[in-house]
Amino acid sequence: MRKDQTLGEYLHAQGVSRRGFLKFCSAIASLMALPPSAVSQVAEALAVARRPSVIWLSFQECTGCTESLTRSHAPTVESLIFDAISLDYHHTLQAAAGEGAEAARMAAMQESPGEYLLVVEGSIPIGNPGYSTIAGMSNVDMLMETAANAAAIIAVGTCASFGGIPHASPNPTGAVPVSEIVSNKPIINISGCPPIPVVITGVLAHYLTFGTIPDLDALGRPLAFFGQNIHDRCYRRPFYERGQFAHTFDDEGARKGWCLYELGCKGPTTYNACATLKWNEGTSFPIGSGHGCLGCSEPNFWDKGSFYTPISAGLWGSREALIGAAAAGAALGIGSALAARASKKKAQAEEEAKSS
Repeated sequence: MRKDQTLGEYLHAQGVSRRGFLKFCSAIASLMALPPSAVSQVAEALAVARRPSVIWLSFQECTGCTESLTRSHAPTVESLIFDAISLDYHHTLQAAAGEGAEAARMAAMQESPGEYLLVVEGSIPIGNPGYSTIAGMSNVDMLMETAANAAAIIAVGTCASFGGIPHASPNPTGAVPVSEIVSNKPIINISGCPPIPVVITGVLAHYLTFGTIPDLDALGRPLAFFGQNIHDRCYRRPFYERGQFAHTFDDEGARKGWCLYELGCKGPTTYNACATLKWNEGTSFPIGSGHGCLGCSEPNFWDKGSFYTPISAGLWGSREALIGAAAAGAALGIGSALAARASKKKAQAEEEAKSS
């Protein structure tokens, strides 16, 4: 794709029909919580948008965020949108290496100062800046140099957003998120280990359309994708309301698809779009595959205790524990579950008394 080619021209050349393009714009408008009237605005803006330069820096990470983006089963409009971005520097995907790679980064910075987007994958070690270096430059120095003239920064993945696993105790490298180092630039946190691909393309499409970053929550995450917790949008929620829980991963409840709360699911305290967007082209997500949510899109998720212990241990034993859980954002569901469970136990006790 030429630097001066518009996104609309590029998609047309790739065989994307007008209908397919409008369908994607409708999906983007819906995902970003925009009114139906905004679809035409999104389409018009994307059609004439010229691809912005993107510099992607990879620091302390496992490359899972990049893998999440590249593991597409078939070409989609979403992937074409991402391909249309001028990805001028990416350690994993670029063909250049050594001096040629660093020359590409410098050229991208010099050609469009104040206009390029900076994407950061991975946490940054500050305990020992020399612990991780690229081309002889520490991660800290490379981040500061590249961020200086960036229009905005997208922190992709929980490591870049909140420190992630490298930040977990005892944090030997002094790993920190982007926001603890850069304070004078707009930062969009797209957390998740790894993040959902369509969230990244949605944020990029929003920027291409409006030239601004989307509305963010208190943790700097796009509200359209992180505005509700997984529990509220989970298909297992009705079982939770009725007090029907799996107690082991192979019991009757697990086979029937009952709620995984008592097996440690962190859905009530985890904000992400996993339950609605899902993974592998909308095929499934961890809870749909029979495993509870780990809370990977939240800060310090690795250090918050066992993944297989309920959020409030001993919850069913006291009213005080119920109130504590309510503060965590699950009051209504837990109250319903407790009532259902108490009613069931009472009925069982009465039945046993009659039998005896």
